[in-house]
Amino acid sequence: MGQSAVVEFQYWRRNLWVCVLGSFSTIVAMTLLLPFLPLYVQQLGVSEPAAIARWSGIAYGATFFTAALTAPLWGKLADRYGRKLMLIRASLGMAVAMSLIGMATAPWQLVALRLLAGLLGGYASGSTILVASQTPKSQTGWALGILASGIMAGNVVGPLLGGALPPLIGIRQTFWLTGAVIFLAFLATTFLLKEVPKPKTREKTSTTEHEAEQPVNRSLVRLMWLSGMLLIFANMSIEPIITLYIGQFVQGDQAVTFMAGLVMSAAALGSILSAPRLGKLADRIGHWRVLTAGLLVCALLLIPQAFITAAWQLVVLRFLMGMALGGLMPCITAIIRHNVPETQVGRMLGYSTSAQYIGQVSGPLFGGFVGGAFGMRPVFLATCVVMAMCSWLNWRRSRG
Repeated sequence: MGQSAVVEFQYWRRNLWVCVLGSFSTIVAMTLLLPFLPLYVQQLGVSEPAAIARWSGIAYGATFFTAALTAPLWGKLADRYGRKLMLIRASLGMAVAMSLIGMATAPWQLVALRLLAGLLGGYASGSTILVASQTPKSQTGWALGILASGIMAGNVVGPLLGGALPPLIGIRQTFWLTGAVIFLAFLATTFLLKEVPKPKTREKTSTTEHEAEQPVNRSLVRLMWLSGMLLIFANMSIEPIITLYIGQFVQGDQAVTFMAGLVMSAAALGSILSAPRLGKLADRIGHWRVLTAGLLVCALLLIPQAFITAAWQLVVLRFLMGMALGGLMPCITAIIRHNVPETQVGRMLGYSTSAQYIGQVSGPLFGGFVGGAFGMRPVFLATCVVMAMCSWLNWRRSRG
C-alpha cells in the first residue's frame, strides 16, 4: 500500500495534464458543430427551414442525452475495472464516432452517430473521476479546478473552431481532423497515463471493511448532485433570451449577435480564470465555505443583471458571475470524493455528471418559459432566488 501511494504521488500531475488535454479535445469535438450544424443538415438533403431547424436541434441534443444516461454506468465500470480503461474506451470511441459523422449521407445517420458519440464518450467525466480519486486530498480542489478550466476552454474553443475551420477545409474534413486530434488524446491516454492497479489479494475483505467504516452519506451526496445541477442551470437559464435582451440596448443584427457572443464567452472566461484559484483556496479554507459563498455571490450578481442600462454592463456582470461559479464544480466533486468510499467514487460522480446534464437541459427551458410568460428581467430574478436557496441549503448542511 505504501508503494502504491508513492507511485500515485509520482504520477498524479502527469495524469492531470493528460486528462486536461484529452477532456479539452473531446469537449471541442462535442461543441464544434454548433455554428455549422444547419449547413451540414442542409448538405445531407434537408431543404425546408423548419425541418433543418428540427434535425439540427435533435442532432445537437442527441450526444448530451445519451451521455447523461450512460455517465453513472461508466462511473460504476470505472470503479470495477479501472479509470484508465474507461478513458481509453471514451477517447477511442469518440475518435471513431467523429470520423464517421464526417461520412454521414443522411440526417438520420447524423443523429444516430451523435447518439453513438454520447454513448461511447464521457472522457471529461471519466477524467474527473480519475483526477478526484488519484490526487492527494490536500490538492484535490486545485487539480479539479485545472481540469474544469480545460473543460470550460473546450466549450469556448469548440464553437470558435466550428466557425473558422469549415470555410477553410470543408465540413466533412473538419470532423475528420477532429477525429484525428482525439485519436492523439487516445494515444496519450494509453501510453502516458499511469493508474495504480488495485491489489487483488484481500480485495473483498478490505472493500467490506472500508465500506463499513465509511458508508455513503446519501443526503450529502444528493445535495451535491442538486448543487451541481443548479450551477449549470443558473449559467444556462439566460441562453434563450440573451439575444432578445441585448436587442433592447444594441441596434443592428450584427452588433446584437456579436454582443450576445461576448456575453456568453465572458462567463466562460471568468470560470476558466477562477477555477484553479478557487480550487486552491478551497483546499486551504474548506470546500464547503467556498461553495456556499460562491453560490451566494452568484445569486447577488444576478440581481443587477435584471436592471442593466447598457449591454457592456451585462458582459462585466456575466464575467464576474463566471468567476464566482468557476471553482464551485471542483468543490462539489471534492466534497463527494471525500464523503464516499473509494470503491464508489466513480458511480457517485457519474450520477453527478448526469445531474449536470439535467441542468444543461432544464436551464434553457426554464429561461424560455419564464421569459415568454413574464418578460426577460424576471428570468434573472427567478434564477437568483434558486441560487440563494441552494446557497442556504449548503450553508445549513455545512453547519450540521
